[in-house]
Amino acid sequence: MKTKTLILLSAFALVFTTAAQAQKLKKFGGLTEKKVGPKTIKIPYTDVVSYLGYAAPGNEDEVKEGKKFYYIYVWVPAVAPELGVRMMSPVGKTKIKGATEATAYTENAGSNDFFDTYITLERSDIVSKDKISEDAVKGANWTTLAKNDDSSEMPKQPSGSSYNSLLRYKSEASDPLKALTVGLYRIGFTTYKTGEVKGTFLAQVAAPVKLPGVVMAKTIEDLKKGL
Repeated sequence: MKTKTLILLSAFALVFTTAAQAQKLKKFGGLTEKKVGPKTIKIPYTDVVSYLGYAAPGNEDEVKEGKKFYYIYVWVPAVAPELGVRMMSPVGKTKIKGATEATAYTENAGSNDFFDTYITLERSDIVSKDKISEDAVKGANWTTLAKNDDSSEMPKQPSGSSYNSLLRYKSEASDPLKALTVGLYRIGFTTYKTGEVKGTFLAQVAAPVKLPGVVMAKTIEDLKKGL
């Protein structure tokens, strides 16, 4: 009996440790690196904007290639040399200072649901705040700049798998379609495998320079309120 109890306690400790690990989020480092003793580290981004949300089945924005995609819209107010995007699910007990909290997140913050994140960074041809509207966004041309499924730099999920996502994109000033200019962007997210997307998540957009006025929102209506 005592042996069984010890086994159960050990299993519980392992699950608890794995869950705790899923809540340890390191500083968001960019593409620029430097030597610190024997190690090479990525210099943390100067500007990081955070969004806490909750994805629920049936609330997807679009179905592409059989996958249910959700979008977070991002207004970038200045030219950026580089952008980083990362997503973690679930948020768990991770504390994020200054994050925008969606109502859905507040209502479901205690949820244990999480999903295998898959993210994209897209840029639209909308370059003026005055041109942002529901109809304009639906008719906009969107260019996918980067995408990521699994990143070993991100915390493991409670399952023990490294299924959280991170991408970095360097502006290509010589190519108008690939340059990080002022304008409307969006983070698309879904799961790697076809299926439902459900759970709390943290999404962050970061840059190596200060970009005062970056706004992140789940809907165009909320985005316009923040501009």
